[in-house]
Amino acid sequence: MSTSTASLKNYRQAPRKVRLVADLVRGKSAVRALALLEMLPKRASEPMAKLIKSAIANAKDASATELYISKIAVNGGVVLKRSMPRARGRAFQILKRTSHVTLELDKKAPKKEKAPAETK
Repeated sequence: MSTSTASLKNYRQAPRKVRLVADLVRGKSAVRALALLEMLPKRASEPMAKLIKSAIANAKDASATELYISKIAVNGGVVLKRSMPRARGRAFQILKRTSHVTLELDKKAPKKEKAPAETK
C-alpha cells in the first residue's frame, strides 16, 4: 500500500471546531470528501479541501479516484494569549487557539470477487 501525507500547521481556528469537519471526511474517498467539503458551510472546510488536494498531489503512483482518507488527526497547536480589560482594572485572559492537521491517504485495495456458492 502506498500512502500519501500532507499536514497543515498553525491553522488559526480552535481544534474543537476543526475536528467536526475532520470527522465528516474520515474514511471517505478523496473525490467524495472534496465534493462534500465544497458544500459544507464551515470555515474549516476550505483549508481542509486544500489539504486533501495537496495530499493527492503528493501521491506519486495513484490517481485521485483510487485514494481514500485513511487517517486524519487534528491536534492543538500554539495558543496565543491575549488580554481584555475588565471591571476595576482587572485583565481577563483570552486564549486564541490554533490547530495542527495531519492527513494520510491510502490506495483502495482491489475488491475480491466472491466465488459462486456450491449447491448440494
